[in-house]
Formats: sequence, C-alpha cells, structure tokens
Amino acid sequence: MTTRVGYFPHNNSLWVLRHRGVLERSLPDVEWVDLRSLPPGDRPSPRAGLPSAHGDHLFDGGYDFIGTGSTPPVTAQAKGHDIVYVATSAPRHENGRLIVRAGSDIASPADLKGRRVALAHGSWQTTLLLFALDGAGLGWADIDPVDAGTDAGRLLLDGEVDAWVASYPSLTRVEAEAEVRTLVETDGLFSHRSLWFTRRGFAEERREELAAIVAALQESDAWVRANPREAARLFAADDEGDVDAWENALRRRPFGLLPVGDGFVAEQQRAADLFHASGLIDRKITVADAVVPGLADLAAFSGAAG
Repeated sequence: MTTRVGYFPHNNSLWVLRHRGVLERSLPDVEWVDLRSLPPGDRPSPRAGLPSAHGDHLFDGGYDFIGTGSTPPVTAQAKGHDIVYVATSAPRHENGRLIVRAGSDIASPADLKGRRVALAHGSWQTTLLLFALDGAGLGWADIDPVDAGTDAGRLLLDGEVDAWVASYPSLTRVEAEAEVRTLVETDGLFSHRSLWFTRRGFAEERREELAAIVAALQESDAWVRANPREAARLFAADDEGDVDAWENALRRRPFGLLPVGDGFVAEQQRAADLFHASGLIDRKITVADAVVPGLADLAAFSGAAG
C-alpha cells in the first residue's frame, strides 16, 4: 500500500528527508506530496479566523502524514478532523521572535494596540502573537493583523507595518538591510516546536509504516545536525536563496523527534483556548483527544518529552 507523505520547506525535517532518499529504504512505495501543489484552503481575513489547515488534506486523500508548526493541528481539530499527534521537536526558541524597527516608538507588547502587525497567519506565528498579546492584557481585536507571508520583511522595512513576527532565514535578509529591535523573545513565551501528525486511522492501523517514517526522520535529522551546510543547499536550490542564510537558520533549530509530552499538550490547549476566545476557531477543542497512549513506543525517540 502506498504511503503518502506531505512535505514543504517550512518543515525542515521532512524537506531534507524528501531529498535524501532515506525513507525509501524502508518504504519503497512512499509517495511524496508537495503541499504547495495542493488546492489552497480558504484564507479569510486574519481578523475573521484561521485559514483552512494543512490537516484538511489528511482526510481528502491528499496524504497520510504531515509536519507543521503549532497552529495547523489546532485548526484541523477545531474543524472536526480526527488527527493524532505523532511527535514534536525540541523547543525552537532561536528560530523567530516579534520585532520592530530600531527607531520604533513601540516599547512593549502593550504598545501594539491599534498597530499593524505582519505575520504568516495560520502558522506558529499566530500562536506567538496571540500569546504575546495575552501577556500584555490585549486580544486579537486590539491589533490590525496583516497576513503578509514572504512580503512581511519588506513591509516592515518600508514602514507599512509596525511590527513583524519574524523567523530565519527571512530575518537574516532584513537584518542585513536595517537595524531591528526585539519586542518579544520566543523563549519564555512558548516552545515553538515542529509537530508531526496523522489521522487516527493511519496511527492505529498502519503502525509499522508510521514507525518507519519516524525512524527515517530521526536518521535524517542526525545527518542535518552533522551536515548543516549540505542541508542548507537543499533549501537554497528550491527558493534560489542564500546558502549562508539557510545554514544560519538550520544551525539555530533543533533536530530530532521527541514523544508528545504533557507540557506540550498543556501549551497547545492554552493556545486553542485563546484561539476560541478570540474568534479564530469556532468551537472549543480538547487537545488531549489527539494524543494516543503508547504511540511513543513505535520508534526510538531521542531525548525527553516536553
């Protein structure tokens, strides 16, 4: 039976795995699905809600397994999809943060009220921004969110937005042009992990294939840790980007899969509750419903759960 694995550059581990042929040794019939080739979901205004999740395609035959940031699984679960978390990465605190231009009059998150904030809405950046606002006693309705994607850095430099939830390697290019100031560090705000998930039927009925995927990701991630320069070339070849910037980004990120821990589940639940309170999802969810006891035993995980 063919196993379909969804991948895109934003999940660095799956991108490298796709291009190195490691998984094919244990799953010769694997089919790789570039998420960028699938029909896009609805993208409502960032004031109105979250975009349709990558998790939608787990249930329309798009693929069997996927890795994303923290927000898409919450969105998928809120839409009624029966997802199952498989693994997480270690915290990725160095990967991104909320920034302003060096000369900005914004001194704290409380000053974001009424301001334009750029982000890739529906990604982990939505979670970071919502946590930052909540810590300042603000909510989603207090800002003007701008779903900017790859244009966000330029919007900040041109003064068209007041703040930006930024990540590397895009942040490297902006830092080369202008001085920026960190408004909120990711560390201490939320763990910002990579997540891997599937649908419940796949997790329960195709454990051997799922174990093979996790084991291949572990092997591939170990290669990235040892060969960040070579891994950077795999990304730069796709976006005609700077190998140095990609290497810098990859060196900032942890590689290796961890079992789903109680701390992570609690953090995801807090995010889901804030999404619902802000009107970004239309129903409450219980994140623990997407955790299958014993799933961590399907492969050798590295490190401790978070």
